[in-house]
Amino acid sequence: MSVAGNIVILTGAGISAESGIATFRGPGGLWEGHRVEDVCTPEALARDPALVHRFYDLRRAALDTVAPNAAHDALARLDAAWPGELLIVTQNVDDLHERAGARRMLHMHGELRSALCAACGTRRPWRGALPPATVCPACDAPALRPDIVFFGEMPYEMERIESALSRADLFVSIGTSGAVYPAAGFVRAAAAAGAATLELNLERSAGSTWSGETRLGPAGVLVPTWVDSLLPE
Repeated sequence: MSVAGNIVILTGAGISAESGIATFRGPGGLWEGHRVEDVCTPEALARDPALVHRFYDLRRAALDTVAPNAAHDALARLDAAWPGELLIVTQNVDDLHERAGARRMLHMHGELRSALCAACGTRRPWRGALPPATVCPACDAPALRPDIVFFGEMPYEMERIESALSRADLFVSIGTSGAVYPAAGFVRAAAAAGAATLELNLERSAGSTWSGETRLGPAGVLVPTWVDSLLPE
């Protein structure tokens, strides 16, 4: 595949699964034993804030037990060395890309290690437990919540993502189901703008039909091999 200057990379749960982080949907549509509608909707937060906060407290604490894998490391190496534009857009709420060293990236679905004020919109780093009604240091409202984009809420930085897709020469999706919008539409947007498209995944996804090429296998194997093909020795 010939590659020009600008690359947009979308990563999903599959890249972090190899580090031991559970994928979003498990058996029976459950997420870590919970129905998604019980822990990842605005209605759930309003109905049972203690459950929702506790759920994300546990997910946040679990980050201390995992580490970036070879795929995260390879993308960080590409980020550091690639001379053109590059943007890593992740659907994941873990911090493994950052811990591997990636810098040109954004979390479209929020971050576990961040808190959002429902009153003033301030986002701030957060590492420990986040009980319901925690006071926001910026506005003094007892309104801090997990900085997670719930179903029905708008993902972060969509204008920046769409702008990058419009300039991309190559779009690569890694470890994503291709079933959750708006991320599922990125491959089509990139292709419509003239970009080459590549999927690296454990199995074919809902977006495979839109990808110019699909390579199947573990992200920890496929991603370093792909990055090696781009960077001079």
